[in-house]
Amino acid sequence: MPTVFPKPEHLCNLAELQARLALRAGLFSHIRAVFEENGFMAVETPLVINAPAPEEFIEAPRCGERFLRCSPELEMKRLLCAGFERIYQIGACFRAGEHGRRHREEFTMLEWYECGADYWQLLRFTSMMLREAALRMFGSPTINFQGMTIDLKVDPQIITVDDAYRQFAGISSAEALERDIFDEIMSSKIEPQLGLGRLTFLMDYPASRASLARLKKDDSTVAERWELYIGGLEIANAYSELTDGVVQRQRFAAEATARAASGMNVYPEPVEFFESLEYGMPDCAGCALGMDRLAMVFTNAEDISQVTMN
Repeated sequence: MPTVFPKPEHLCNLAELQARLALRAGLFSHIRAVFEENGFMAVETPLVINAPAPEEFIEAPRCGERFLRCSPELEMKRLLCAGFERIYQIGACFRAGEHGRRHREEFTMLEWYECGADYWQLLRFTSMMLREAALRMFGSPTINFQGMTIDLKVDPQIITVDDAYRQFAGISSAEALERDIFDEIMSSKIEPQLGLGRLTFLMDYPASRASLARLKKDDSTVAERWELYIGGLEIANAYSELTDGVVQRQRFAAEATARAASGMNVYPEPVEFFESLEYGMPDCAGCALGMDRLAMVFTNAEDISQVTMN
């Protein structure tokens, strides 16, 4: 008689995920289809890079003498400088020390860029893309997530960061920054109020919270950046891109100083990215969307472990 081994617990856990992973696969297919139908080219950029963007609160894991990417942003922007006009990518990204109900150190990112667009055009495209994905998956523009019905056919809520702080926390965003409680208030008082019943776009972040974004022409204290929320869950981050190489160097230097003061890794200078900016990057906008979190929403999952293997 052949030896019969008990089914390992990890295989039992994976079997329980099968239905949600099947829905996740369908979601990815529908998202890709929308991009292809709208003239975007799929690209792949390296997972292991020489120099990540120096972001104050994000740590890129080391990979030998190099780093695993936190985002494909700098490499995709080099493609824009080389003449690519509409590009998208779905792939793995990595952030050290992130593990929880909504976070993983390894996660899947959808990122796309469009030349000639600004953050408003990306907002409209994103709304359409999610509505189309729901229609193709479920035959309806509504999805159910954690006891809420999210209607993707209605106009999204659009609210500025400062208005959100004043409405939900009784404080201006400038005062929150000055008192160093901006992130605390965002997570505890503002985010739970966003994306309830429809998409919410949180617009116009303080300039200090958008190191790669273009500042607004009529108000240089804020940047042309938005974040998308569904059911209190942050899904995407987008902005009209900064194309000035001199200003970008200054912002990266300031971020590097803040990182060093916090004891975080000091990255090498992203030489090829800066050379590309000096050659010239066209006016454009870009968005990064967390596909694992989007899969949570579309499969009504309460934990990211229900839609991933890690």
